[in-house]
Amino acid sequence: MKVNIEDYRRVARRRLPRIFFDYLDGGASRETTMAANLAAFQNVPLTPRVLVDVSQRNLETQVAGADSTLPVMLGPVGFLGMLRLGGERAAFRAAARAGIAACLSSFSVDRLEDVFAQGASGAFQLYVLKDRERTLAILERARNSGIGTVFVTVDTSVAGRRERDLRNGFRLLSRPNLKLLADFACHPFWLADMARNPRPQLSVMEGVAAAGGNILSQATFLASQIDSSFDLEGFAWLRRQWAGRLIVKGIMCPGDARRAVDAGADGIVVSNHGGRQLDGAAASLDALPVIAAAVGGHTEVLFDGGIRSGEDVLKALALGADVCLLGRAYAYGLAAKGEAGVTGVLDIIRAQMDIAMALIGCRSIAEVKTLGRAALGG
Repeated sequence: MKVNIEDYRRVARRRLPRIFFDYLDGGASRETTMAANLAAFQNVPLTPRVLVDVSQRNLETQVAGADSTLPVMLGPVGFLGMLRLGGERAAFRAAARAGIAACLSSFSVDRLEDVFAQGASGAFQLYVLKDRERTLAILERARNSGIGTVFVTVDTSVAGRRERDLRNGFRLLSRPNLKLLADFACHPFWLADMARNPRPQLSVMEGVAAAGGNILSQATFLASQIDSSFDLEGFAWLRRQWAGRLIVKGIMCPGDARRAVDAGADGIVVSNHGGRQLDGAAASLDALPVIAAAVGGHTEVLFDGGIRSGEDVLKALALGADVCLLGRAYAYGLAAKGEAGVTGVLDIIRAQMDIAMALIGCRSIAEVKTLGRAALGG
């Protein structure tokens, strides 16, 4: 029986080859920022409140103007299809069944058309590429798939130095070597699953001959094509190209948040990329309050970084978030148990939120946000 997210993480670690578990689980350099994301929640206590009628509680809210059963959505995580066959489709099905939205990564294995053909609700995460025509082609695929919201990731002007990935050859190898093949063979359940799709591809690299013919070379190529010159002028260009909702992901200071909103962003994501980019950066939770104070009320504030429980979600809401993105948490569930694992993770978060909300004397998400810092100790 899985009772918390760490239970799913342990199963995922046993089931996955090291190259894919380390990609999912690792961070930049010494991983101090990744650890800080987790520690920040431990340093923020919740305050129990009593003599309040909490017999009726409601976790529903609105996310991007749409009803959601929880103030969370599945954030973009790359290579879900290498954790489980059909991983992106499975995650979106679990999200839809739970009544929440999801965001598809540019580094998805399942074709974005196939993911959204399921009737899934959600968004697409975009990296602006050096080749703007290729970027426009990706946007056109998203538009034709009925996607109304794009998250543009802005904190990857260069890739963080992820030491686990360097050791494993992730995005360095163009094809599996003997060491990698041996590791695959030591994970027979994963291997049997992947054998049903012997030539996985990155969806957005379809038809791009220069990217190569396998997912390792395609990942390397796509990462090399992210435009490091993308700035406010580039964002203005993107805003003109996309008439739907445009969310800026990767904000860690209030000045950047205000500039993004002034430039036409429909929302921002407070995020340090899960500690995978700049090691030594502040925890996302520590950056949240001042950013929310700078733009809260003028735009939707989403939060990403280190959530491993329903209590963590409540803490982020109390500090100014409107919506929380799950990342590693649901990906562990997917790797461990497939679609059922994502559902299991969401059920855990829902149960933890419901109990904790009652114990802090709140009956709704609106009350948590209104109570704000009074819900927290200190």
